[in-house]
Amino acid sequence: MPLAIWFVGNRILGPYTHGTNTHAGPMALLGDFFVGLGNGWISYWVVALGPAFIILFARVAWALIRPRRVKSNPRIEPTVAKDRL
Repeated sequence: MPLAIWFVGNRILGPYTHGTNTHAGPMALLGDFFVGLGNGWISYWVVALGPAFIILFARVAWALIRPRRVKSNPRIEPTVAKDRL
């Protein structure tokens, strides 16, 4: 996600600045991202875990709205027993 954020932000907002470097690349943002994760900043964790929660929410919602299949008992065919004499 951080690289996707850098790409979109670079196109819309302009170059990413890292300290005095006004044209820092995506690796500077990625480094800052991992520092933010290490410091426990909630906004960085939301970015990191957000896609997983979105997928989890979509799967749970799909499981709740999907029609459930009714399991029927398998059909038992009648058989003719052989007589033993």
